Amino acid sequence: MDVVLSIQNSNKKYDKFALKNVSFSMNSGTIMGFIGRNGAGKTTTLKALLNYVHADSGTIKFFGEDFSDNEFLIKQKVGFVSGGVNYYPKKKLKTITEVTKRFYKKWDDGVYEAYLDRFHLDTEKNADELSEGMKVKYQLALALSHHAKLLIFDEPTSGLDPVSRDDLLDLFITLVEEEQVSILFSTHITTDLEKCASDITYIKNGEIIASTDKKSFLDAYRIVKGSLEQLTGAMSKKLISFKKHADGFCGLVSTENVPIDGDIEILPADLESIMIYIEKE
Repeated sequence: MDVVLSIQNSNKKYDKFALKNVSFSMNSGTIMGFIGRNGAGKTTTLKALLNYVHADSGTIKFFGEDFSDNEFLIKQKVGFVSGGVNYYPKKKLKTITEVTKRFYKKWDDGVYEAYLDRFHLDTEKNADELSEGMKVKYQLALALSHHAKLLIFDEPTSGLDPVSRDDLLDLFITLVEEEQVSILFSTHITTDLEKCASDITYIKNGEIIASTDKKSFLDAYRIVKGSLEQLTGAMSKKLISFKKHADGFCGLVSTENVPIDGDIEILPADLESIMIYIEKE
């Protein structure tokens, strides 16, 4: 597989937050979920990738080309979707499109019209008349109409109802299969990733703590359940974190620390559980 995106040792320091040596890479034909709690650095990282935020250091490559030397050409092949259409809210979609298409050499009116029809978009509407789901689909139509090969989404499903979210995730899978695009999207809604992501990159407090395929990420952890009597000092030291409840305790453990002595229930871990317990660490 070709590497479509590589970020190495990216740093960005603010007064109360910093990205610290952020590094990960992404292969073509994949859907990578970029996860972490709100404020972990997801949006800052995505904006740094496209120079909307100026990183203090680090290197970024798209399609094997250094971004700093080829920014204009690379942005011709990348679509960024932030979830809203907050620019020109009182302008009609057709007006926004006319402005946008001038920036792309490979703009394809035929593809654009096809996506308008597919997404049931009315270009006579103003941007602020669209639902949250339709705003995402409109931005997606713009990105695909200049034949973007990598789509970067910042919280695309946030604020969508369950049906709209499911529809959008189905679309992600279809785009990868039919259009041979790659998708990187940030989210704190881990159930979305269970459905469509092939890879996971996890950021916590501005640092990448894991970046791998989803199966390997899930296989690295197990859920542990037992009675309060079984929650000994030795046991708690093995757990990444745990929660007590009326009937006992439940915690997260690295698979390398299994088996655990005693009659303890060991279960597979899902993304939501992993995130909850890692953030309690």
